[in-house]
Amino acid sequence: MSAYQMVGVIVSDIETITPTIKRFTLIPEQNTHLPSFTGGSHIFVQMQDGDSHYSNAYSLLNSPFDSQRYQIAIKREEHSQGGSAFMHEKVVIGDKLVVSEPNNLFPLVSEAKKHILIAGGIGITPFMSHLHELEQQNAEYELHYCCRDMNENAFQQELMASEFKDKIVFYVSSEGSRLELDTFIAQLPEGSHVYTCGSNSLNEGVKQAAKKAGFSEHQLHFEQFTVEDKTGDEFTLVLARSGVELEVDSESTILQVIERNNAASVESLCREGVCGTCESIILEGEADHRDQYFTDEEKESQTSMLICCSRAKGKRLVLDL
Repeated sequence: MSAYQMVGVIVSDIETITPTIKRFTLIPEQNTHLPSFTGGSHIFVQMQDGDSHYSNAYSLLNSPFDSQRYQIAIKREEHSQGGSAFMHEKVVIGDKLVVSEPNNLFPLVSEAKKHILIAGGIGITPFMSHLHELEQQNAEYELHYCCRDMNENAFQQELMASEFKDKIVFYVSSEGSRLELDTFIAQLPEGSHVYTCGSNSLNEGVKQAAKKAGFSEHQLHFEQFTVEDKTGDEFTLVLARSGVELEVDSESTILQVIERNNAASVESLCREGVCGTCESIILEGEADHRDQYFTDEEKESQTSMLICCSRAKGKRLVLDL
């Protein structure tokens, strides 16, 4: 079970980057340093809007060598579940927020001979902090930044004025430029590691191109803060401590069914398979893991699962709840 230290911060600046993206600068509530972080880290931002409570994960944009602030960029989602709409429409400079200490599920790999960063749209965010680390390490790297149109190309001007500009290539599909993944990945030098953050289609495209080119899975790294699909076959859920049996329908998550029936008390910070707070021990059955939190080895062990997004492989699942 994960326990996160929470930190009080003040919103010191809000910048409109594009019509749908804002950058928020957060400074410590007290005159102290914020918890340190490494490139690729994220924080959870807790939001209270009347009776509604949200907790969303956002990548840290600023240099990991800056302990005075955190910066996050938030896209106003068209079908927002509440978090991005709240941040865009209700948060103002001077407001206080509560955030988690940083966590990193997307770190740079030290043994990589070359780091290939592929960003899609708002997926640029974790790479903004990676760039500072790579430059300090004098590492071999390239950033390939893809977007549909200029409204999505949030940080192009800023990056082109930075010390990293010679290592960055931009692709805007509405203007006819596109990253041809099969050709590009096939030509990468041996020992390259590929890091991708973007849409599910971009992630899948990279996986398929890398497979054709003979890349091993340990050379591929992905980050995505939302689970594209939490649906699946219906199954019976048994809560071992109380003996309660519940039916999990095809559209609901285990966590939603438990909450709907007030069947157990379960903490969940992110509800997207990122934070690990809803980890539950499997006593019988197997999980269909949908999270980003566990390693492949942990998933294969079938000892526990994240009930905010993962499902049962069979018709019956017994959890230690």
